[in-house]
Amino acid sequence: MSGHNHRCHGGFSLDEKTRREWYNPDAVLATLRQGMVFVDVGCGDGYFSILAVEKVGSEGKVYAVDIDESRIKLLKEKAQTQRLDNIVAVAARAEETVFCEGCADIVLYSMDLHDFDDPEQVIANANTMLKPGGKVIDLDWKKMQMDFGPPYEVRFSEQKAKDMLQNAGFTAEAVEAGPYHYIVTATKR
Repeated sequence: MSGHNHRCHGGFSLDEKTRREWYNPDAVLATLRQGMVFVDVGCGDGYFSILAVEKVGSEGKVYAVDIDESRIKLLKEKAQTQRLDNIVAVAARAEETVFCEGCADIVLYSMDLHDFDDPEQVIANANTMLKPGGKVIDLDWKKMQMDFGPPYEVRFSEQKAKDMLQNAGFTAEAVEAGPYHYIVTATKR
């Protein structure tokens, strides 16, 4: 993620109750199964990373990256407290992070694809990490005026996110995910 994230979002963060009112986090990860490999790009303090570990189980693996070292530290502390030893979390730029080649089942962008300095490179990295038939899940803010979340001008519309993924060689479809969010699911060809 770029360094401007906190400026754009003003350090905006969703608590568990708000997330569940606005969208269903479990539905975002509905296709995740035991033994799968999950990559959380722009993971923050690991909300989805922790949920994913529960779904992939001890045979699976979760990789997480965020540019904010303090958020990665929080994720590592959570993982250690909960004795989750199959999370690999690093503080780095997503544009420069490829955890593996052809190993991932799902790569998630949770409300942050618009934050990266080079979203096309981040998508190309996902393509490298994904197995054939693997999926990118982009949960993001609808491009509409709101008194919260990122400013309107930095948000990607569903169509823009879908087009970016299709231009990178994915087949993509968009669905609503509640009043303020959408999900684009893109499958690697």
